[in-house]
Amino acid sequence: MICPYINYDPEIALRPVCSLVSLQLRMQKLMVCFSLVALLACAVTVFPPPCESEIYCTGPILHQVQKAKLFDDDKYFVDMKLRAAPDIVLLAFHNLSNESPNMTVPVAQLQEFLSTYFEKPGTEFETWTPPDWHDKPKFLGGIADQELRDWAEKIHSLWKSLGRKVRADVQDHSELYSQIYTPHPVVVPGGRFRELYYWDSYWVINGLLLSEMTDTAYGMIQNFLYLVDRYGFVPNGGRIYYERRSQPPFLSLMVESYYQATKDKEFLRWYLGLTLEKEYRFWMQNRSVSVKVNGAERVLNRYYVQVGLPRPESYTDDLELAEGLTDGNDNEQLWMDLKAGAESGWDFSSRWYKEGNIRNNTTLTATRTSQILPTDLNALLCRNEKALASLHRIMGDGDSATLYDKAAARRLEAIEALLWDAESGAWFDYNLMTHSKHFEFYPSNLAPVWAQCYSQPEMGEQAVQYLKGSGALQFPNGVPTSLRESGQQWDYPNAWPPLQHMLIEGLSKLPSEEAKQLAFDLAQRWIKTNWLAYMKYEAMFEKYDVNGDGKPGAGGEYEVQLGFGWTNGVALQLLDQYGATLTSGSRAVSSGLLLPLFISATLMLQ
Repeated sequence: MICPYINYDPEIALRPVCSLVSLQLRMQKLMVCFSLVALLACAVTVFPPPCESEIYCTGPILHQVQKAKLFDDDKYFVDMKLRAAPDIVLLAFHNLSNESPNMTVPVAQLQEFLSTYFEKPGTEFETWTPPDWHDKPKFLGGIADQELRDWAEKIHSLWKSLGRKVRADVQDHSELYSQIYTPHPVVVPGGRFRELYYWDSYWVINGLLLSEMTDTAYGMIQNFLYLVDRYGFVPNGGRIYYERRSQPPFLSLMVESYYQATKDKEFLRWYLGLTLEKEYRFWMQNRSVSVKVNGAERVLNRYYVQVGLPRPESYTDDLELAEGLTDGNDNEQLWMDLKAGAESGWDFSSRWYKEGNIRNNTTLTATRTSQILPTDLNALLCRNEKALASLHRIMGDGDSATLYDKAAARRLEAIEALLWDAESGAWFDYNLMTHSKHFEFYPSNLAPVWAQCYSQPEMGEQAVQYLKGSGALQFPNGVPTSLRESGQQWDYPNAWPPLQHMLIEGLSKLPSEEAKQLAFDLAQRWIKTNWLAYMKYEAMFEKYDVNGDGKPGAGGEYEVQLGFGWTNGVALQLLDQYGATLTSGSRAVSSGLLLPLFISATLMLQ
């Protein structure tokens, strides 16, 4: 197991380091650490903790509170605000531990300690309603089905309930919070996800732009640019325990969406050449790997988080997973791969299991995310490179545009050398340990279609045939995240909004009528299950079950969440794109929009 340490220093990284309140308390804190060896065997580690906080990311308070399972969700504790300075809280806990048998504080006293020194989560935000919200955005007028139009108005209204503004006190007294300060208000996913999240926000922002809330969208993008300036990349979410891992890099595409909606060149001028370039460099310098194929070196990207210790927000889950591992180095590798899985956004999935464990009933201990080159990550970066080239060209910077064009061309060659399989007609994740492709079905196998990152037109149409033959289209309520029922939430039977949207958007851009019709059919299925769930529960969920009409998804580390940012954004985009032809099953259609219902969906897309 581990020794709970915090002050990571590369100069002393080869030995355990424990929480230090002050030089005077150094020996006392060392005694605390080594007294915990009965619970955790100290292991040599060269990796930093998730963050530098001695309370929120490592140390005896985190360990004892989470092990006591005082809350249903480990995230609850690490979102609580301190009532006193960290040094005071640490000293108080040290004294309390000294009075306890084996320095383990009884549950009743732990609860009293928390009541004294912590506030419940949520106090870091102040009430905020987006001032640019208004009740009749234009896109609503294009929705023919009256039931769906009324529903779209309700989804549009949800933006108000999901707005959050970080209090100024978080900036002034950051040591009291796990919340990362950002200068502009945000629209959050919802539920336990009470702060901003990175890749969720791409679909949120596109939904806000449809809702004509350009100021709110602009502020959210500004927050991400602020985070890149501070960290060099966008963290997973708005908490310090996320600050050493990211999520799929959608910032350049957010900027592209905003520019397409506003044509604001001044905005591009400020951030295109500096901040967006900085984030792109982070991914190329810290998340790339070179693989030799047929004598040529190919560079692609992966999720890779070299951070030790359990995830603070899932502390007991990670500890319990490591209990059967006897080698401390195996613990560290597992915890790093779990963080890499969280960085992928697919936390968690059999997709990340090491070879030989995908088909077996296994646990998350088989997770080896860092050893996989994901198709969707590389398709996304290809689309980023194309977007950055286009934006530079818009600003008259032909030299920078050419550099990104060349980067996209190199990536395309690498994707087709390593991930494309001509016989199957699709792209597949590449395993760095076995030097082979994973031929399991995931919607991400068609991500290059969404990114328009393929060299031959027939590849896109081959991918359509692959999808039709995969078995993934047999479900009435969406395309499942895999065809493996592992119990993880990014597997069968769950369907997730971003994956549905990427599939539909990619298919709709292909030239064939077959692909366009399939895109519409999938949009109809997805809107139907979202609408039915709303009719049953008056809520939008983060994921849905492909087998149940309007049934929320399940599985994974926490209960299904409602709110829900990206679900709302995807639904609004599909209602905008296909509003003239989508139906709820009702005949309540506006008379002025009857004619389009008699026109083929494929013709409407041309």
